[in-house]
Amino acid sequence: MTEGTLTLRYAVRPAIIGKYLGQLGFVLALLTAVPLLTALIFADYAIALRYAAVIALLLFLAWLTRRLPTPGQLQQNEAMVIVAMAFILSPLLMSFPMMASGLSWHDAIFEAISAVTTTGLSTLASVEELPRTFLFARAWMQWYGGLGIVVLSIALLMGHHIASRRLAETTAAEELATTARTYARRVLGVYLLLTLAAILALYLLGLTPFEAITHALAAVSTGGFSTHDASLGGLPHGSQAVVVVVIGLFGAIPLHLYHRLRMGQAMASLLDMELRLLLVTSVLAAGVLTLLLQHHGMGWAEALFHGTIQGISAQSTSGFSSLPIRSLDDGSKLAMIIAMFIGGGVGSTAGGIKLLRLMILLRLLQLMLQRIAMPSHAVIQPKLAQRPLEEGDIQWALLLILLFVTVNILSWFAFIIHGYAPLDALFEVVSATGTVGLSTGITAPGLEPVLRLVLCADMLLGRLEIVALLVLLYPYTWFGKRTES
Repeated sequence: MTEGTLTLRYAVRPAIIGKYLGQLGFVLALLTAVPLLTALIFADYAIALRYAAVIALLLFLAWLTRRLPTPGQLQQNEAMVIVAMAFILSPLLMSFPMMASGLSWHDAIFEAISAVTTTGLSTLASVEELPRTFLFARAWMQWYGGLGIVVLSIALLMGHHIASRRLAETTAAEELATTARTYARRVLGVYLLLTLAAILALYLLGLTPFEAITHALAAVSTGGFSTHDASLGGLPHGSQAVVVVVIGLFGAIPLHLYHRLRMGQAMASLLDMELRLLLVTSVLAAGVLTLLLQHHGMGWAEALFHGTIQGISAQSTSGFSSLPIRSLDDGSKLAMIIAMFIGGGVGSTAGGIKLLRLMILLRLLQLMLQRIAMPSHAVIQPKLAQRPLEEGDIQWALLLILLFVTVNILSWFAFIIHGYAPLDALFEVVSATGTVGLSTGITAPGLEPVLRLVLCADMLLGRLEIVALLVLLYPYTWFGKRTES
């Protein structure tokens, strides 16, 4: 490392980290008031007491940090550290009230991480006998985890535009209009409208108010937690299952497109390349699974139903299922692995590497093939949808794809060492890293502690898109020269 690089590198400022974590803590306290109220409504007083204790702690920490200095500028590594710590500390806190439902700490922390990262994996043998407060809290955590605790804070509290912009850039915003706070408020408005529409649709289809709310929260956030052990297979009617996965598909669409639609830019939204590719890949995944299910003995109508649900669920990373994944053939599992790895759109609640990065990779492959047939001195400007691709955007996309592949391979190796079937193990780690939540049955009560830890790390890495967590763990993030606050 050169001396110039060392001079320009700045460690994070603990006071600044504490300042914004305090603000995030205040927002989390407000969000935690919702399951507290739910616990009181359902007379789960032991759970309510624990939620009250968590809220009191968060408010106390917010009060302690209120006088810390506001920075003139927020460094990018500081923004990433704040985001990473928010997604680590929040499940640690929420595991405490979850334990009041009879869970061990290991199960509670796994459920909390799975919830806030919108994954949906579970090590519980059954959820149908657990308190309704617990079931609602899981879905609620997926809902605010999908939007992002940080974006909620920007929308509701932060008036410092520079700091807000840094934080929003870290969470997924790709085209910030006017200010990060304005962007976050628009996204929050869209998210709320989608959620209300989803609840109403499911209620009109015959679900109870409680089931309509919990499934809508989990679907809009592409989270996948259900109140039934059989997931969507436990719903009374097939039409309800189809609507749930369609809602999940809506959640996988970049949220800024909905705002453009509200502003009268319907054609621009419908012609968006990422939206079109999402629809194409979802139809393709559903079609391939339908054919494979029919080929292995399932009737056409049944194959179309289950193939559509599983295909859309995998591509949108919503993680709902209509039949046990372990019962599928290897070809179906492989098709779902590919869909889960790709995921949904950038700026949506979906996981995976994201369709935009796949488009960049395919565009670069096309350019490479074109250049082979051109003179050596020819210059081609990489473009996507008539927009130039900057070198930094290309490098970032390729780096994230490489990191996702690396994390999946290393995690897969850990499962192989423990003797799990290779394809089932690969399915499990891709599901965790893609924040999908579908399982071949490996994620279960008897899962080895070290593999639980691997899956927890995968879920966090997938939700934070790896880099933010690496920045948090990088020694030079914390030690070295600091700028003035």
